[in-house]
Amino acid sequence: MRPFSSFVLAAAALLCGGSVAASVGEEYGWWGPGQEGSFPAVADYPNAEGTLRTLLVGAPVETADHPFFAPIGPSGRACITCHQPSDAMGLSVETIRRRWEETAGRDPLFAAVDGSNCPILPQDRRESHSLLLDHGLIRIQRPWPPRDGADRPVDPDFDIEVVRDPWGCNSGSEYGLRARQPSISVYRRPRPVANLKYLTAVGFAYDPKQGLPLPRDPETGELISGNLMADGRAGTLHGQIRDAAPTHLEFFDEMSREQRLRIIDFETRIFTAQYRHRIGGRLDDFGAQGGPDVLARSEPGQLGSIGRAVWSEFEAWENIPADAPISAEERAFKQSVARGARTFRERTFLITDSAGINSPIGFGNPVRNSCVFCHNMTMMGNDVAPGQVDLGTTNLPFADPAPHLPLFRITCRRDPHPHYGRVILTHDPGYALTTGRCADVGKITLQSMRGLSARAPYFANGSATDLRAVVDYYDRRYDIRYTEQEKQDLVNLMSVL
Repeated sequence: MRPFSSFVLAAAALLCGGSVAASVGEEYGWWGPGQEGSFPAVADYPNAEGTLRTLLVGAPVETADHPFFAPIGPSGRACITCHQPSDAMGLSVETIRRRWEETAGRDPLFAAVDGSNCPILPQDRRESHSLLLDHGLIRIQRPWPPRDGADRPVDPDFDIEVVRDPWGCNSGSEYGLRARQPSISVYRRPRPVANLKYLTAVGFAYDPKQGLPLPRDPETGELISGNLMADGRAGTLHGQIRDAAPTHLEFFDEMSREQRLRIIDFETRIFTAQYRHRIGGRLDDFGAQGGPDVLARSEPGQLGSIGRAVWSEFEAWENIPADAPISAEERAFKQSVARGARTFRERTFLITDSAGINSPIGFGNPVRNSCVFCHNMTMMGNDVAPGQVDLGTTNLPFADPAPHLPLFRITCRRDPHPHYGRVILTHDPGYALTTGRCADVGKITLQSMRGLSARAPYFANGSATDLRAVVDYYDRRYDIRYTEQEKQDLVNLMSVL
C-alpha cells in the first residue's frame, strides 16, 4: 500500500492558505482501498477542462480502518473504489482505463460481480469488461419480480422479455429471468457521493410527479428526498449502504450502525466542484461564485430553493470591467458562461411525452418550459421536486443506438403507458424495476450537475460521451433548435460546474 505521503504536504499547504495537488496514489490521484492517512481538507485534481477541487469540512477523517476506505468482501473493494475524489466522488472512463492498463485488469474495480459485463465471462479479457472500460457502466442486478424501496415484494403490472442479451446476464441459467433466482441486469454509471446535503434536501412534502405524499425514513420519521439512487430502490443513505454492501462489495454481513454512521458522516461533509478552467481561470473572481466553497458554506434555508435563479452565481461575468487585467480569450469565455446560464433558464421549448413531467398527473403535454423545469435546485441543478423522469435516454425510439446494452420488451398488462402504448422497448426499465409499474418504465432519478468535467460520460447509461453530446441529445429529443452559439454557451457553463 502506498502511504499518503502527500498529506504531510497537504497540512503545510493548508496552513499557508494553499491547496493540495493530487499526488496521492498514482499521478492522477487514484485512491486504493486500504491506503492509510488523513483525508485532506482541500485537494485539487486536474482534468481536461481545468481543475476540480474537493473539500472536506469539519473534523479530519483518518482512513485507516474507516468503513468508506477499508477493503471488505472477497474482491478487496471499498466504497472509495467507485467514488474517487479526482472524479468528483464518482468515476470517469479515463480513470477506469488507466486502472486497467496499470494493473493489467487486476484492480478490484474490475471484480466479476459488477465490474465485468457478466460474471460468467472470462475475466482476463478486456472485452468482458467493455461496458465499464468504454462506457463507465457498472452492472446492477435487480430481482424479478421487483422489490420496492423497503425490500417488499411487488406484483408488477407488466411482463418483461429479453429481446437482446449481448453478455448473457439476462437469459442464461445463472443470471436472468430463467435463473433459479430470477433477476434483471442493467448497466448504469456510478452516482457521485458529494454535496449530499443538497441531494437529501426536501423541497416539497409531496411528489408533484406522482401527486403523492413523500415517504418517510422509517428510522427517523424524516421526509425522504427521492434524489439519491437512479431507480429509487433506496431512499436514505443508510438504505443505500445496505444495498451496496452485499451487491457491489459482496459483503454479506450486516454493516453495523456505527459503520454506517461513519460512512454517512464522511459523505455528508464532502463538497466538490470545478474550481479553475483552462481558459476561464478562477471561477470565483469578478463577483462570480464558482467552486465548491459556496456549496459548503450555504445555509440550510437556501437548500432546495427555487427562488434564487439557477446558476446566477455566474451572471456577474456579464459585466466584467473593461479594464480588468484578463485576456480577450478569458473574457469571451466567461461571458459565454454567463450567457449559458441565461439560456439554461430562459430558452424555452416544448417538453413532450416525458413521464414524470407530462404524466401521470401532468403539467400538460406538451408543456413549454426551459432546462430549469427539472434542473432547478440552486447551485446544484438537480430537481427540487423529488421523483424520477423519463427523458427517453433508455427507451426506444428516443434512446441512442446501444447494441452493447441488453434490450427488453415491456408489455403492459392493464393500462397502456401514457406515451409509448402497451409495448415498450427499453435498455433499462429504470424506476419500474422498483415500483413494478408500467408507467414508470425508463424513469431515472436526475443527477446533480456539479463536477461534470471530472466524470464523463453522462446520463445514467453513459450514452453521452461529452458535454456537447448532452446538449445535442436534448436538442434532438425536444426539437429545441439551439443555435451553435447557444450550444457552445451551454457546454461552457457545464464545464465550470
